[in-house]
Amino acid sequence: MTDEAAPFADTRRARAHRAWRSAETIKGLSDRLIGLGPFGLGLDGVLSWVPVVGPLYSMGAGGLLLIHGLSAGASFVTLARMLAYVAMDTATDAVPIAGSVVDMMFPGHLMAAKALQKDIEARHGLPDDVALKRAPKKRAKAGKR
Repeated sequence: MTDEAAPFADTRRARAHRAWRSAETIKGLSDRLIGLGPFGLGLDGVLSWVPVVGPLYSMGAGGLLLIHGLSAGASFVTLARMLAYVAMDTATDAVPIAGSVVDMMFPGHLMAAKALQKDIEARHGLPDDVALKRAPKKRAKAGKR
């Protein structure tokens, strides 16, 4: 890598890490505000019961995830997977009562956000603050303090 290309690479990495953090926020708000074991409930599931508002939120949050994916330089395959997850999640809102129940159980935004985060981690690594939190902590050996 030449010296001229280094600043652009750093900017691309910083943009990708901002997208990673935004995806983390969106998946938490949309599908995991309240976690119950493997299940979660978020704004997407709650708002799916409100006509017009539910689909608007679902499309808005999904669109925002896709915009972050584009700005992070995610692969075409990742963007297609994200679009499929968001489209399925939003389409369930079209069916009156059963659709809201399905929407509460299907974590489309969470799946799309995880796909984006996995792509970013493969291309740019974890954001530094997240990597530090996830790093194994060194323990003091027993008997030595």
